[in-house]
Amino acid sequence: MELDSIECVSSSDGVDDDEIPLHHPHIIHSQYSSSKIPNNNNNINISSSNNDGVAAIHSTTSVHELLECPVCTNSMYPPIHQCHNGHTICSTCKARAHNRCPTCRQELGDIRCLALEKVAESLELPCKYGSVGCPEIFPYYSKLKHELVCNFRPYNCPYAGSECSVVGDIPYLVAHLRDDHKVDMHSGCTFNHRYVKSNPREVENATWMLTVFNCFGQCFCLHFEAFQLGTAPVYMAFLRFMGDEMEARNYSYSLEVGGNGRKLTWEGTPRSIRDSHRKVRDSHDGLVIQRNMALFFSGGERKELKLRVTGRIWKEQQNPEGGACMPNLCT
Repeated sequence: MELDSIECVSSSDGVDDDEIPLHHPHIIHSQYSSSKIPNNNNNINISSSNNDGVAAIHSTTSVHELLECPVCTNSMYPPIHQCHNGHTICSTCKARAHNRCPTCRQELGDIRCLALEKVAESLELPCKYGSVGCPEIFPYYSKLKHELVCNFRPYNCPYAGSECSVVGDIPYLVAHLRDDHKVDMHSGCTFNHRYVKSNPREVENATWMLTVFNCFGQCFCLHFEAFQLGTAPVYMAFLRFMGDEMEARNYSYSLEVGGNGRKLTWEGTPRSIRDSHRKVRDSHDGLVIQRNMALFFSGGERKELKLRVTGRIWKEQQNPEGGACMPNLCT
């Protein structure tokens, strides 16, 4: 369903499975009890086993590179597979390789490279988002768990009108929303939107409106949509912060809708775009307007929806004397 018109008044203020590209071939032999491992270019010497039965590796190349999958170049995590010739490959690429080693084209089978898996247990690696600011270093097996929640990981596109798969940092997503999704972009911390629908009884789950506001040097997404809540259609407006949850808590916002001498007001903290649009909507964390009330606000003969949603965004500022938060209003 599409809303018939919107008036916005801003205040002044693919890889082929048959041919998998190979990047850095690695050879690790499963017979790691011998004193030396033949290899191609890595010059890896393995000394006698320690008390745990794990061979110590001394290499002129980085052990971290040794744990890099030669196909996708990502770090390999157990199960780490190898072919009969000792070429290693991660489990994800093995599933795409049709049981053929991408290095030597021999059958892969189900051989685990236990030596490399043991070596991995003793390593600490930097977060893969270190290049964009994350300073953390983790044990090898904890690295993946951290990267799933790392504050420096890319954001998903906040546009809710389609299953957009674009990810990136905030400046990239702002440009993406403007150029690709053609959303309205406004500067200022107050807003005044008018939503019009000629037949308000036609409420579907596919109505989304998105506007991006820039204030306090940050970007916020204002959503307005109609959907079914049980058997009753409702309208909902809510704000999301383009950044992490901790930073979102520094801001507050209010929304107001009214008419015929009545009004509804919502005040809250914007949710981070780390939370999906559907998660926020289904939690009803915003201004929810029942259809009968929306029609009452619209006036007339209740045949046309005319909602004016106003609101503002402010920053919570710490009071240095009493410690209490004071609103810092955008002018």
